[in-house]
Amino acid sequence: MLHRLRALPAVFFVLFLTACSQSQTLQGIFQKSTPHEEYARRLRQARLDETALGRDWLRAAEQALRDSLTITLPFQESGFFPADRATAVGYRYKVRNGETIHVSLKLAPGTDARVFLDAFELRPSLAKPALLASADTTDLSFRYTADNDQQHVLRVQPELLRAGRYTLRVQREPSLSFPVRGKNDAAVGSFWGSDRDGGARRHEGIDIFAKRGTPAIAAANGFITRVNETNLGGLVVWLADSEHGQHLYYAHLDKQLVQPGQQVRIGDTLGLVGNTGNARTTNPHLHFGVYRGGRGAVDPFPFVRRPDVLPAPPRLAPERLGQWVRAKDPKLALHRSPAAKSTTVGTTARPTPLLVLGVTADWLRVQLPTGRTGFVPSRTVLKAEPLRREALATAADLYALPQANAQALDSVPAKTTVAVLGEFAGYRLVRRTNGRVGWLAPSAS
Repeated sequence: MLHRLRALPAVFFVLFLTACSQSQTLQGIFQKSTPHEEYARRLRQARLDETALGRDWLRAAEQALRDSLTITLPFQESGFFPADRATAVGYRYKVRNGETIHVSLKLAPGTDARVFLDAFELRPSLAKPALLASADTTDLSFRYTADNDQQHVLRVQPELLRAGRYTLRVQREPSLSFPVRGKNDAAVGSFWGSDRDGGARRHEGIDIFAKRGTPAIAAANGFITRVNETNLGGLVVWLADSEHGQHLYYAHLDKQLVQPGQQVRIGDTLGLVGNTGNARTTNPHLHFGVYRGGRGAVDPFPFVRRPDVLPAPPRLAPERLGQWVRAKDPKLALHRSPAAKSTTVGTTARPTPLLVLGVTADWLRVQLPTGRTGFVPSRTVLKAEPLRREALATAADLYALPQANAQALDSVPAKTTVAVLGEFAGYRLVRRTNGRVGWLAPSAS
Protein backbone atom coordinates (compact mmCIF):
# COMPACT_ATOMS: atom_id res chain seq x y z
CA MET A 1 0.00 0.00 0.00
CA LEU A 2 2.81 2.40 0.91
CA HIS A 3 4.55 1.61 -2.38
CA ARG A 4 1.40 2.59 -4.31
CA LEU A 5 1.04 5.79 -2.31
CA ARG A 6 4.64 6.87 -2.84
CA ALA A 7 4.24 6.26 -6.58
CA LEU A 8 1.27 8.60 -6.76
CA PRO A 9 3.17 11.92 -6.97
CA ALA A 10 4.97 10.83 -10.16
CA VAL A 11 1.69 9.65 -11.67
CA PHE A 12 -0.01 12.96 -10.91
CA PHE A 13 2.88 14.98 -12.30
CA VAL A 14 2.59 13.09 -15.59
CA LEU A 15 -1.18 13.07 -15.82
CA PHE A 16 -1.98 16.50 -14.49
CA LEU A 17 0.77 18.99 -13.92
CA THR A 18 2.42 18.60 -17.34
CA ALA A 19 -0.88 18.16 -19.17
CA CYS A 20 -2.66 21.23 -17.79
CA SER A 21 -2.14 24.76 -19.04
CA GLN A 22 -0.93 27.28 -16.49
CA SER A 23 -3.02 30.05 -18.05
CA GLN A 24 -6.21 31.25 -16.37
CA THR A 25 -9.38 29.39 -17.33
CA LEU A 26 -12.91 30.70 -16.71
CA GLN A 27 -15.67 28.35 -17.74
CA GLY A 28 -19.39 28.92 -17.43
CA ILE A 29 -22.47 26.81 -17.52
CA PHE A 30 -22.37 26.40 -21.31
CA GLN A 31 -19.00 24.63 -21.31
CA LYS A 32 -18.99 20.88 -21.90
CA SER A 33 -16.87 20.25 -18.83
CA THR A 34 -15.29 22.28 -16.06
CA PRO A 35 -11.63 22.04 -14.98
CA HIS A 36 -12.82 20.14 -11.90
CA GLU A 37 -14.78 17.66 -14.01
CA GLU A 38 -11.81 17.19 -16.34
CA TYR A 39 -9.52 16.51 -13.40
CA ALA A 40 -11.97 13.93 -12.02
CA ARG A 41 -12.17 12.30 -15.45
CA ARG A 42 -8.39 11.96 -15.57
CA LEU A 43 -8.45 10.42 -12.11
CA ARG A 44 -10.85 7.74 -13.31
CA GLN A 45 -8.99 7.17 -16.57
CA ALA A 46 -5.82 6.47 -14.63
CA ARG A 47 -7.84 4.26 -12.24
CA LEU A 48 -6.65 6.39 -9.38
CA ASP A 49 -10.23 6.47 -8.15
CA GLU A 50 -9.52 2.92 -6.97
CA THR A 51 -6.87 4.19 -4.54
CA ALA A 52 -7.78 5.48 -1.10
CA LEU A 53 -6.54 8.99 -1.89
CA GLY A 54 -8.40 9.17 -5.21
CA ARG A 55 -11.63 7.93 -3.64
CA ASP A 56 -11.25 10.47 -0.84
CA TRP A 57 -10.84 13.32 -3.36
CA LEU A 58 -14.03 12.42 -5.23
CA ARG A 59 -15.92 11.89 -1.98
CA ALA A 60 -14.71 15.21 -0.58
CA ALA A 61 -16.00 17.03 -3.68
CA GLU A 62 -19.50 15.62 -3.16
CA GLN A 63 -19.48 16.17 0.59
CA ALA A 64 -18.51 19.83 0.16
CA LEU A 65 -21.77 20.46 -1.73
CA ARG A 66 -23.92 18.25 0.47
CA ASP A 67 -22.59 19.50 3.83
CA SER A 68 -21.78 23.07 2.81
CA LEU A 69 -21.15 25.67 5.48
CA THR A 70 -23.14 28.92 5.57
CA ILE A 71 -21.55 32.34 5.25
CA THR A 72 -22.82 35.91 5.03
CA LEU A 73 -21.46 38.16 2.30
CA PRO A 74 -19.06 39.84 2.23
CA PHE A 75 -16.77 37.04 3.39
CA GLN A 76 -13.02 36.70 3.76
CA GLU A 77 -11.07 33.70 5.00
CA SER A 78 -7.48 32.56 5.13
CA GLY A 79 -7.37 28.85 4.38
CA PHE A 80 -5.05 25.88 4.29
CA PHE A 81 -5.03 22.59 2.45
CA PRO A 82 -2.74 19.73 3.52
CA ALA A 83 -0.86 17.49 1.11
CA ASP A 84 -1.51 14.23 2.90
CA ARG A 85 -5.30 14.19 2.55
CA ALA A 86 -8.03 15.12 0.09
CA THR A 87 -9.97 18.20 1.15
CA ALA A 88 -12.77 20.36 -0.21
CA VAL A 89 -15.03 22.97 1.36
CA GLY A 90 -18.40 24.33 0.31
CA TYR A 91 -19.61 27.82 1.29
CA ARG A 92 -23.33 28.52 0.98
CA TYR A 93 -24.62 32.10 0.73
CA LYS A 94 -27.78 33.99 -0.23
CA VAL A 95 -27.91 36.14 -3.36
CA ARG A 96 -30.41 38.64 -4.75
CA ASN A 97 -31.54 38.87 -8.34
CA GLY A 98 -29.27 41.36 -10.14
CA GLU A 99 -26.27 41.16 -7.83
CA THR A 100 -22.87 40.39 -9.28
CA ILE A 101 -20.87 38.00 -7.13
CA HIS A 102 -17.10 38.52 -7.19
CA VAL A 103 -15.05 35.49 -6.12
CA SER A 104 -11.30 35.75 -5.76
CA LEU A 105 -8.73 33.38 -4.35
CA LYS A 106 -5.03 34.14 -4.03
CA LEU A 107 -2.44 31.58 -3.13
CA ALA A 108 0.18 32.49 -0.55
CA PRO A 109 3.74 33.01 -1.82
CA GLY A 110 5.50 29.70 -2.22
CA THR A 111 2.28 27.74 -2.75
CA ASP A 112 2.41 25.87 -6.06
CA ALA A 113 -0.93 24.18 -6.51
CA ARG A 114 -3.89 24.02 -8.81
CA VAL A 115 -7.15 24.94 -7.09
CA PHE A 116 -10.65 24.46 -8.49
CA LEU A 117 -13.42 26.98 -7.83
CA ASP A 118 -16.99 26.08 -8.79
CA ALA A 119 -20.08 28.19 -8.08
CA PHE A 120 -23.51 26.52 -8.15
CA GLU A 121 -27.13 27.59 -7.74
CA LEU A 122 -29.26 25.54 -5.37
CA ARG A 123 -32.96 25.14 -6.13
CA PRO A 124 -35.49 22.76 -4.56
CA SER A 125 -36.72 21.90 -8.06
CA LEU A 126 -33.29 20.73 -9.22
CA ALA A 127 -31.99 17.22 -8.56
CA LYS A 128 -28.44 18.55 -8.29
CA PRO A 129 -26.81 21.99 -8.05
CA ALA A 130 -26.71 23.97 -11.31
CA LEU A 131 -23.26 25.16 -12.32
CA LEU A 132 -22.88 28.93 -12.67
CA ALA A 133 -19.15 29.49 -13.15
CA SER A 134 -15.85 27.74 -12.54
CA ALA A 135 -12.15 28.48 -12.73
CA ASP A 136 -8.73 27.05 -12.06
CA THR A 137 -5.54 29.06 -12.03
CA THR A 138 -2.79 30.25 -9.74
CA ASP A 139 -4.58 33.60 -9.36
CA LEU A 140 -8.29 32.92 -9.31
CA SER A 141 -10.86 35.63 -9.82
CA PHE A 142 -14.23 35.61 -11.54
CA ARG A 143 -17.61 37.31 -11.49
CA TYR A 144 -21.12 36.15 -12.29
CA THR A 145 -24.56 37.78 -12.01
CA ALA A 146 -27.44 36.20 -10.09
CA ASP A 147 -30.69 35.71 -12.03
CA ASN A 148 -32.84 34.80 -9.00
CA ASP A 149 -33.17 35.38 -5.29
CA GLN A 150 -31.59 32.08 -4.36
CA GLN A 151 -28.93 30.18 -2.45
CA HIS A 152 -25.58 29.60 -4.09
CA VAL A 153 -22.68 27.41 -3.01
CA LEU A 154 -19.01 27.88 -3.80
CA ARG A 155 -16.78 24.81 -3.72
CA VAL A 156 -13.04 25.20 -3.18
CA GLN A 157 -10.91 22.12 -3.79
CA PRO A 158 -7.17 21.75 -4.47
CA GLU A 159 -5.56 19.06 -6.56
CA LEU A 160 -4.10 16.08 -4.76
CA LEU A 161 -0.75 15.94 -3.01
CA ARG A 162 -0.20 19.69 -2.75
CA ALA A 163 -0.12 21.76 0.42
CA GLY A 164 -0.54 25.49 0.70
CA ARG A 165 -2.30 28.53 2.05
CA TYR A 166 -4.72 30.90 0.37
CA THR A 167 -7.01 33.88 0.93
CA LEU A 168 -10.60 33.62 -0.28
CA ARG A 169 -12.88 36.62 -0.78
CA VAL A 170 -16.55 36.57 -1.80
CA GLN A 171 -18.36 39.89 -2.15
CA ARG A 172 -21.33 41.51 -3.93
CA GLU A 173 -21.15 44.17 -6.61
CA PRO A 174 -23.82 45.96 -8.68
CA SER A 175 -24.50 44.57 -12.14
CA LEU A 176 -25.62 48.02 -13.38
CA SER A 177 -24.08 51.46 -13.18
CA PHE A 178 -25.94 53.89 -10.92
CA PRO A 179 -28.60 55.73 -13.01
CA VAL A 180 -28.24 59.24 -11.50
CA ARG A 181 -24.97 61.10 -11.99
CA GLY A 182 -23.08 61.86 -8.80
CA LYS A 183 -25.37 59.74 -6.61
CA ASN A 184 -25.31 56.28 -5.07
CA ASP A 185 -27.74 54.03 -3.24
CA ALA A 186 -27.78 56.40 -0.25
CA ALA A 187 -30.02 58.66 -2.38
CA VAL A 188 -32.76 56.02 -2.62
CA GLY A 189 -35.71 57.30 -0.60
CA SER A 190 -38.49 54.93 -1.59
CA PHE A 191 -37.99 51.23 -2.10
CA TRP A 192 -39.51 48.32 -3.97
CA GLY A 193 -42.89 47.16 -2.66
CA SER A 194 -43.91 50.34 -0.82
CA ASP A 195 -47.64 51.13 -0.80
CA ARG A 196 -49.00 53.39 -3.53
CA ASP A 197 -52.49 54.91 -3.94
CA GLY A 198 -53.50 53.97 -0.40
CA GLY A 199 -52.37 50.39 -0.79
CA ALA A 200 -54.12 49.78 -4.10
CA ARG A 201 -50.79 48.99 -5.74
CA ARG A 202 -47.13 48.45 -4.90
CA HIS A 203 -44.10 50.46 -5.90
CA GLU A 204 -42.40 48.63 -8.78
CA GLY A 205 -39.05 50.36 -8.62
CA ILE A 206 -36.92 52.65 -6.48
CA ASP A 207 -37.01 56.45 -6.19
CA ILE A 208 -33.64 58.20 -6.33
CA PHE A 209 -33.82 61.76 -5.04
CA ALA A 210 -31.67 64.49 -6.60
CA LYS A 211 -31.87 68.15 -7.57
CA ARG A 212 -34.04 69.05 -10.53
CA GLY A 213 -31.97 68.89 -13.70
CA THR A 214 -29.49 66.28 -12.43
CA PRO A 215 -28.59 63.98 -15.35
CA ALA A 216 -30.33 60.59 -15.42
CA ILE A 217 -27.77 58.38 -17.15
CA ALA A 218 -27.62 55.03 -18.90
CA ALA A 219 -27.00 52.28 -16.35
CA ALA A 220 -26.10 49.82 -19.14
CA ASN A 221 -25.13 49.73 -22.79
CA GLY A 222 -28.08 49.38 -25.16
CA PHE A 223 -30.58 51.29 -27.23
CA ILE A 224 -33.62 53.45 -26.55
CA THR A 225 -36.95 51.74 -27.27
CA ARG A 226 -39.46 54.37 -26.09
CA VAL A 227 -39.52 58.07 -25.29
CA ASN A 228 -43.02 59.20 -24.34
CA GLU A 229 -45.29 60.65 -21.65
CA THR A 230 -47.73 58.79 -19.39
CA ASN A 231 -50.11 59.80 -16.60
CA LEU A 232 -48.17 57.94 -13.90
CA GLY A 233 -44.59 58.26 -15.10
CA GLY A 234 -44.76 61.66 -16.75
CA LEU A 235 -41.83 62.02 -19.13
CA VAL A 236 -40.32 58.53 -19.43
CA VAL A 237 -37.48 56.76 -21.26
CA TRP A 238 -37.11 53.02 -21.84
CA LEU A 239 -33.64 51.55 -22.37
CA ALA A 240 -33.10 48.01 -23.70
CA ASP A 241 -30.09 46.56 -21.81
CA SER A 242 -28.41 44.52 -24.55
CA GLU A 243 -25.97 42.77 -22.20
CA HIS A 244 -28.43 41.46 -19.62
CA GLY A 245 -31.55 41.01 -21.75
CA GLN A 246 -33.75 43.37 -19.72
CA HIS A 247 -35.39 46.80 -19.97
CA LEU A 248 -34.61 49.80 -17.76
CA TYR A 249 -37.34 52.35 -17.03
CA TYR A 250 -36.69 56.04 -16.25
CA ALA A 251 -39.71 58.08 -15.08
CA HIS A 252 -40.71 61.54 -13.77
CA LEU A 253 -38.07 63.21 -15.96
CA ASP A 254 -38.01 66.98 -16.31
CA LYS A 255 -36.64 66.64 -19.85
CA GLN A 256 -35.93 63.77 -22.28
CA LEU A 257 -32.63 64.01 -24.20
CA VAL A 258 -32.66 60.85 -26.38
CA GLN A 259 -34.69 59.48 -29.28
CA PRO A 260 -36.16 55.99 -29.96
CA GLY A 261 -33.60 53.73 -31.65
CA GLN A 262 -30.62 55.69 -30.34
CA GLN A 263 -27.62 53.64 -29.20
CA VAL A 264 -26.29 54.62 -25.78
CA ARG A 265 -23.32 53.69 -23.62
CA ILE A 266 -23.01 53.56 -19.84
CA GLY A 267 -22.96 57.10 -18.51
CA ASP A 268 -24.71 58.76 -21.46
CA THR A 269 -27.37 61.27 -20.38
CA LEU A 270 -30.92 60.10 -21.14
CA GLY A 271 -32.79 62.95 -19.46
CA LEU A 272 -32.92 65.24 -16.46
CA VAL A 273 -34.38 64.46 -13.04
CA GLY A 274 -37.77 66.06 -12.36
CA ASN A 275 -41.20 65.32 -10.86
CA THR A 276 -43.54 64.97 -13.83
CA GLY A 277 -46.53 62.61 -13.94
CA ASN A 278 -48.03 61.63 -10.61
CA ALA A 279 -44.92 62.91 -8.77
CA ARG A 280 -45.86 66.61 -9.07
CA THR A 281 -46.39 66.91 -5.30
CA THR A 282 -43.07 65.28 -4.38
CA ASN A 283 -39.49 66.47 -4.50
CA PRO A 284 -37.65 65.83 -7.78
CA HIS A 285 -36.50 62.25 -8.15
CA LEU A 286 -35.93 59.50 -10.68
CA HIS A 287 -38.21 56.49 -10.58
CA PHE A 288 -35.95 53.67 -11.78
CA GLY A 289 -37.30 50.25 -12.73
CA VAL A 290 -35.92 46.97 -14.09
CA TYR A 291 -38.14 44.71 -16.20
CA ARG A 292 -37.03 41.20 -17.10
CA GLY A 293 -38.51 39.05 -19.85
CA GLY A 294 -41.23 36.72 -18.61
CA ARG A 295 -41.15 38.20 -15.09
CA GLY A 296 -42.09 41.84 -15.43
CA ALA A 297 -40.79 44.29 -12.85
CA VAL A 298 -38.16 43.13 -10.36
CA ASP A 299 -36.54 44.92 -7.43
CA PRO A 300 -33.85 47.21 -8.91
CA PHE A 301 -31.97 47.85 -5.67
CA PRO A 302 -29.63 44.80 -5.81
CA PHE A 303 -28.72 45.81 -9.38
CA VAL A 304 -27.35 49.21 -8.27
CA ARG A 305 -26.36 48.90 -4.59
CA ARG A 306 -22.80 49.85 -3.68
CA PRO A 307 -20.12 47.11 -3.72
CA ASP A 308 -19.47 45.34 -0.45
CA VAL A 309 -16.66 46.62 1.72
CA LEU A 310 -14.60 43.60 2.66
CA PRO A 311 -14.43 42.75 6.34
CA ALA A 312 -11.12 43.19 8.09
CA PRO A 313 -8.59 40.37 7.60
CA PRO A 314 -8.65 37.63 10.25
CA ARG A 315 -7.21 38.78 13.55
CA LEU A 316 -5.84 35.32 14.24
CA ALA A 317 -2.24 34.45 13.48
CA PRO A 318 -1.81 32.58 10.19
CA GLU A 319 0.27 30.05 12.11
CA ARG A 320 -3.00 28.59 13.37
CA LEU A 321 -3.58 27.17 9.89
CA GLY A 322 -2.62 23.50 9.74
CA GLN A 323 -2.47 23.18 13.52
CA TRP A 324 -4.05 20.36 15.45
CA VAL A 325 -6.21 21.66 18.30
CA ARG A 326 -8.49 20.23 20.99
CA ALA A 327 -11.48 21.60 22.88
CA LYS A 328 -10.87 23.42 26.15
CA ASP A 329 -14.10 22.13 27.65
CA PRO A 330 -15.39 18.53 27.77
CA LYS A 331 -17.76 19.22 24.84
CA LEU A 332 -17.48 21.60 21.90
CA ALA A 333 -20.14 22.53 19.34
CA LEU A 334 -19.19 23.01 15.69
CA HIS A 335 -21.19 25.74 13.96
CA ARG A 336 -22.40 25.89 10.38
CA SER A 337 -21.55 29.62 10.23
CA PRO A 338 -18.93 31.79 11.95
CA ALA A 339 -21.63 33.27 14.19
CA ALA A 340 -22.58 32.49 17.78
CA LYS A 341 -26.30 32.02 17.05
CA SER A 342 -25.83 29.82 13.99
CA THR A 343 -26.95 26.21 13.83
CA THR A 344 -24.52 23.47 14.80
CA VAL A 345 -23.30 20.60 12.64
CA GLY A 346 -22.23 18.42 15.55
CA THR A 347 -20.31 18.26 18.79
CA THR A 348 -16.95 16.85 19.72
CA ALA A 349 -15.31 15.70 22.94
CA ARG A 350 -12.14 17.11 24.49
CA PRO A 351 -9.76 14.27 23.43
CA THR A 352 -10.81 14.57 19.76
CA PRO A 353 -8.18 16.38 17.67
CA LEU A 354 -9.35 18.97 15.16
CA LEU A 355 -7.37 20.16 12.16
CA VAL A 356 -7.49 23.94 11.53
CA LEU A 357 -8.24 24.55 7.83
CA GLY A 358 -9.38 28.19 7.91
CA VAL A 359 -9.46 31.38 9.95
CA THR A 360 -11.99 34.20 9.63
CA ALA A 361 -12.41 37.05 12.13
CA ASP A 362 -12.23 35.31 15.55
CA TRP A 363 -13.36 31.92 14.26
CA LEU A 364 -11.53 28.80 13.14
CA ARG A 365 -12.80 26.43 10.46
CA VAL A 366 -11.84 22.97 11.69
CA GLN A 367 -12.16 19.45 10.38
CA LEU A 368 -13.36 16.55 12.47
CA PRO A 369 -11.68 13.15 12.08
CA THR A 370 -14.81 12.10 10.15
CA GLY A 371 -14.04 14.71 7.48
CA ARG A 372 -16.93 16.99 8.48
CA THR A 373 -16.01 20.65 8.90
CA GLY A 374 -17.45 23.49 10.96
CA PHE A 375 -16.60 26.74 12.69
CA VAL A 376 -15.56 27.15 16.33
CA PRO A 377 -14.65 30.32 18.26
CA SER A 378 -10.87 30.46 18.52
CA ARG A 379 -11.06 30.96 22.30
CA THR A 380 -12.71 27.54 22.75
CA VAL A 381 -9.73 25.46 21.59
CA LEU A 382 -6.10 24.93 22.54
CA LYS A 383 -3.15 23.66 20.57
CA ALA A 384 -3.06 19.86 20.79
CA GLU A 385 -0.09 19.31 23.06
CA PRO A 386 0.80 15.63 23.73
CA LEU A 387 -1.56 13.78 26.04
CA ARG A 388 1.15 11.19 26.68
CA ARG A 389 4.02 9.36 25.00
CA GLU A 390 3.97 5.72 23.94
CA ALA A 391 6.60 3.28 22.73
CA LEU A 392 5.23 0.92 20.06
CA ALA A 393 5.87 -2.74 20.75
CA THR A 394 5.44 -3.67 17.06
CA ALA A 395 5.77 -1.88 13.74
CA ALA A 396 2.62 -0.03 12.58
CA ASP A 397 1.36 2.15 9.76
CA LEU A 398 0.35 5.79 10.11
CA TYR A 399 -2.92 6.61 8.32
CA ALA A 400 -4.25 9.89 6.96
CA LEU A 401 -7.66 9.37 8.58
CA PRO A 402 -9.04 7.21 11.40
CA GLN A 403 -10.76 4.86 8.95
CA ALA A 404 -10.23 1.25 7.94
CA ASN A 405 -9.74 2.09 4.25
CA ALA A 406 -7.63 5.25 4.69
CA GLN A 407 -4.33 5.60 2.84
CA ALA A 408 -1.13 4.88 4.74
CA LEU A 409 1.27 7.78 5.11
CA ASP A 410 4.27 6.16 6.77
CA SER A 411 5.56 3.06 8.54
CA VAL A 412 6.60 3.34 12.17
CA PRO A 413 9.26 0.82 13.29
CA ALA A 414 8.85 -1.18 16.47
CA LYS A 415 10.09 0.45 19.70
CA THR A 416 9.48 3.94 18.24
CA THR A 417 8.26 6.48 20.79
CA VAL A 418 5.41 8.66 19.58
CA ALA A 419 3.50 11.58 21.11
CA VAL A 420 -0.28 11.03 21.31
CA LEU A 421 -2.04 14.26 20.29
CA GLY A 422 -5.63 13.01 20.44
CA GLU A 423 -8.00 10.06 20.24
CA PHE A 424 -11.06 9.20 18.18
CA ALA A 425 -13.02 5.94 17.78
CA GLY A 426 -10.13 3.89 19.16
CA TYR A 427 -7.56 5.49 16.84
CA ARG A 428 -4.75 7.68 18.21
CA LEU A 429 -3.39 10.71 16.42
CA VAL A 430 0.37 10.61 16.97
CA ARG A 431 3.44 12.61 16.05
CA ARG A 432 6.82 11.03 15.40
CA THR A 433 10.07 12.69 16.35
CA ASN A 434 10.59 13.52 12.65
CA GLY A 435 7.38 15.61 12.75
CA ARG A 436 5.21 13.19 10.75
CA VAL A 437 1.62 13.14 12.08
CA GLY A 438 -0.93 10.41 11.42
CA TRP A 439 -3.39 7.99 12.90
CA LEU A 440 -2.56 4.65 14.52
CA ALA A 441 -5.15 1.90 14.22
CA PRO A 442 -6.64 0.48 17.45
CA SER A 443 -4.64 -2.72 16.99
CA ALA A 444 -1.30 -0.87 16.98
CA SER A 445 0.53 -1.03 20.26
